[in-house]
Amino acid sequence: MKIYTKTGDNGTTSLFGGTRVPKHHIRIDSYGTIDELNSWLGLIGDQEISDSYKEQLSTIQKKLFTIGAILATEPAKSLLKNGKERLSIEKINEADISFLERAMDQMDGELPQMTHFILPGGHTTVSYCHIARTVCRRAERKTTILHENEPFDDSVLIYLNRLSDYLFVLARKLSMELKVEEIKWIPEKKD
Repeated sequence: MKIYTKTGDNGTTSLFGGTRVPKHHIRIDSYGTIDELNSWLGLIGDQEISDSYKEQLSTIQKKLFTIGAILATEPAKSLLKNGKERLSIEKINEADISFLERAMDQMDGELPQMTHFILPGGHTTVSYCHIARTVCRRAERKTTILHENEPFDDSVLIYLNRLSDYLFVLARKLSMELKVEEIKWIPEKKD
């Protein structure tokens, strides 16, 4: 099987189920942004960080593939003629969301209280976390537009919301472990 099919040469692509849509369709934009986020998580996992973070990121990457599959499936074609789901994979569930919350609670319990906004940066690995966080927020914005027009399981939106928070806490935790000073944003006073 060749990697190129030439079927997208006219600017369209197929959803899971066969429907062809423009490559700029919000559904494609949504799962494309999830794919971009997944790549950033891979880059974070390639850094010199603890194995426990690498394992967490690997688990999250697998969940992002699940989300991508959910977003790539047109609701009208989500069921086969026999009534079974076309996408026969485990969906995002409460346990997946709790996984992120527990990881955040554990990291946050070891961090100093945050009193100001923090400027992204200080170390390449920390910056990668912040980039991933902002890509996650973009993915969340895209998927909420899609959800308004073609609803899917709310757990996806909840998961993305928690994931952006997780990436922020991970950035802070890595700053602490890498002995990087968090630079507080202190607004300049108006004259």
